[in-house]
Amino acid sequence: MLSFNVLVLACLCYASFLFVVAFWAEQRAKRGRLGWLKSPWIYTLSLSIYCTAWTFYGAVGYAARSGLEFATIYMGPTMVMIGWWWILRKLVHIGRSQRITSIADLISSRYGKSTVLGVLVTVLAVIGTTPYIALQLQSVALSFAVFSQAGNEGVTGAATLPDLNVTALWVAAGLSLFAILFGTRNLDANERHHGVVTAIALEAIVKFIGLLAVGVFVVWGIGGGMADMLARIDASPVSQVDLDGTRFITLTLLSGAAFLTLPRMFQVLVVENADEDHLFTAGWAFPLYMFGMSLFVIPIAVVGLNVLPEGSNPDMFVLTLPLNYDQHALATLSFLGGFSSATSMVIVAAIALSTMVSNHIVVPLWLSSRKDSATYSGDIRAVVLLARRVSIAVVLALGYFYFRLSGGSEALAAIGLISFTGLAQVLPAMLGGIFWRGATRTGAIMGLCLGFTVWAYTMFLPSFGAAAGFSTQVLDNGPWGITQLRPQALFGITGVDPVVHAVVWSLALNSAVFILGSLMSFPRPVERLQGAQFVNVFDHSGPARGWSLGRVEAEDLLVMAQRIIGSAEAQSLFQNEAKAQGKKGYLPDPTPAFMDGLERKLAGSVGAATAHAMLGQITDGAAVSVEDLMAVANETAQMLEHSNQLEAQSNELARTARKLREANEKLTEISIQKDAFLSQISHELRTPMTSIRAFSEILRDAGTSGTKLDEASLARFSGVIHDEAQRLTRLLDALLDLSVLESGQVFLTWERHDLHDVIEHAIEATGQGLDGADLQIKRDLSSEHIILDTDADRLAQVFINLISNARKYCQAETPVLHIKTRRQGLNIQIDFIDNGQGIPEQKQSVIFEKFSRLGDEAKAGGAGLGLAICSEIAHNLGGSISYLPAQGGAGFRIDLPQTRQLP
Repeated sequence: MLSFNVLVLACLCYASFLFVVAFWAEQRAKRGRLGWLKSPWIYTLSLSIYCTAWTFYGAVGYAARSGLEFATIYMGPTMVMIGWWWILRKLVHIGRSQRITSIADLISSRYGKSTVLGVLVTVLAVIGTTPYIALQLQSVALSFAVFSQAGNEGVTGAATLPDLNVTALWVAAGLSLFAILFGTRNLDANERHHGVVTAIALEAIVKFIGLLAVGVFVVWGIGGGMADMLARIDASPVSQVDLDGTRFITLTLLSGAAFLTLPRMFQVLVVENADEDHLFTAGWAFPLYMFGMSLFVIPIAVVGLNVLPEGSNPDMFVLTLPLNYDQHALATLSFLGGFSSATSMVIVAAIALSTMVSNHIVVPLWLSSRKDSATYSGDIRAVVLLARRVSIAVVLALGYFYFRLSGGSEALAAIGLISFTGLAQVLPAMLGGIFWRGATRTGAIMGLCLGFTVWAYTMFLPSFGAAAGFSTQVLDNGPWGITQLRPQALFGITGVDPVVHAVVWSLALNSAVFILGSLMSFPRPVERLQGAQFVNVFDHSGPARGWSLGRVEAEDLLVMAQRIIGSAEAQSLFQNEAKAQGKKGYLPDPTPAFMDGLERKLAGSVGAATAHAMLGQITDGAAVSVEDLMAVANETAQMLEHSNQLEAQSNELARTARKLREANEKLTEISIQKDAFLSQISHELRTPMTSIRAFSEILRDAGTSGTKLDEASLARFSGVIHDEAQRLTRLLDALLDLSVLESGQVFLTWERHDLHDVIEHAIEATGQGLDGADLQIKRDLSSEHIILDTDADRLAQVFINLISNARKYCQAETPVLHIKTRRQGLNIQIDFIDNGQGIPEQKQSVIFEKFSRLGDEAKAGGAGLGLAICSEIAHNLGGSISYLPAQGGAGFRIDLPQTRQLP
């Protein structure tokens, strides 16, 4: 006979092995070597946490008591995976795009990132999961008791209560330790718990093999094969059980609803999902897994009822049958399978619940106690991790106390149905939230509160019996003798199965009030935006935007982010954003897009509601109060409700309007410059012509009248006529030159020249030396020796104009012109930057127009054609000339190809 101590040793060895596997997977993931850890098979096997001790042990007991009704707990999830996969796909896509950390986070985020809903769903989940955790503790304790009893008194399946209590306490403590070690290593829930998931996948294999091994032993070891087994089933009371069709359908739908709403299932289905495509594999593989788990349930139940002593616990047939035939190795394998079923569920449930408790209860309360919480330089990570670790211990303690208070005597299936019904109350708000944009926060709160209350009154509290005030008299006659309020016959409706009664009343009232409350209330802006993001999640790639950024400092955001996600990750996030914005350092501009991305990143650690509250505190510049946290998404910014397409159209219209406005301003400025040009050109033509006419008339009159002019006067008058004629010639040459350049008919002499020689020629032509008296020119001579294909005379003409402009317009006390040259790929850049006041912003867009003049026209003189000619020359040389703003003075850059670009 296998001793109890040996069994404990085997259990410890198995737990240690799981610990090693989880640690190995964690370290592998930490090094980035995910490989098969991200396999769809690991994901599919992790879904097996649905198959808890209820399905491993309790399904056989359920079949022994109720016949084929046990199949409902398998059919519901199978229907979801095969027929409703589109719901799962939508949930997974929402979870990934919104960085959802739990089912409470999903509901909270959908309804305006409401902390009230987050708290409500968290409380409901904790209370609803408590009976299920108690079920797992009870199953493990019973399995230990079975082995102990088998070793001492023979196999009867009975066990003493003190043994169960002590065993359950030790199991709860051990599971708490495992969940704390591997469930709170990463703060970001979206980083996933690869160690825990891998251990769960391994446990899935163990319990599957264990149950199949027992089934094979029962059919071909105890029985005489399939034919004999079918005969046994036909003669068994199990086949004589009449199924209640209403209860069968209700339980099937209930198990399907629980598959979506159980915190542990949401954790593995949505949060731990690494690839949406894994759902397609799980869609067919997981139903096959469920089929395998249910394949031998009826044979084990039938044989157990036939061969074991009367009064044996049907829930333990999976263990007691091998022990009855001295199959100790098989019994140990079966025990480890049941142990795996219970522990995997408890660990994942504890992790999911601890995340919900810390994100939606502990952290908001901690923030509300600090007036400087958003800019406080402390580390909130320590608070969150401590809250999660304590929450895991508290959740396991609550499960243990439920086990003690309920007496641990109920059938496992009955306890499981209590949890299923309680957690199914989230379903209306969940499905309504992802498929109905009209669903509101008010409707969700009203529905959840009423459904939770009805469930507690009709099912949860009666499970405690007299300990909770629900004696037989209350159940039969109602409180204070009011028969209409009987917990299992509300409003006088009798003859209905208690489970069906509780499910129908709670979900019906929940759904009705949810719909009514949504229709009668109006969603706030953030609710409408979140509703659009959730309902149309496949059409929206970006988050809803609604930040008021007038008072946001990037440094405050970085301080807060470092407190939550750590210094290295926060600085990397901010630096990458700064680079994307074309900025250096760690501080990007706090744009709406960046704020949304930061919020979702923080939501992975502290939940959407808390992340939104902390960012809202910084953007609004107000301290977080309890009221703020309980209404965290009460944004005042008015936002468009439609898709990003409308926003893009609006932005495009704004850009078009801005371009039209700039074009209009440019045309206005050109028109002004044109008028000034016509005035100036008329002046430039009239002045020399007047001088020529006047002095030519003097010479003519002197010759006609016989008056003789002295040599000095004759030379002076002739010189004036010559100079003014040259002035007219230069003006006409400039106009003709510009016309030729614009028409593209200019003839260029392309030769190879040293850029240094061209610049030297231009400086000499302007009468400037390296240290000119009126303008200092500073150059890096070594960088100018670049050979290029160009027309040296035309290029020098550009340089001369820029140097002349610097001499004319630089207002500095000591004018300085810097000439800088550099290679930029296949091009050459030459910058002319002076230390003057620069060119006003309103003139920068028109300085290269042919009617434009710079600065003081009276002082400068000329017709304003210089820069226009420079622009055309640069264009004909295959390059460009542009103005460089923010250089501390006027700056011009000439960009030329080093080699001639043939058309």
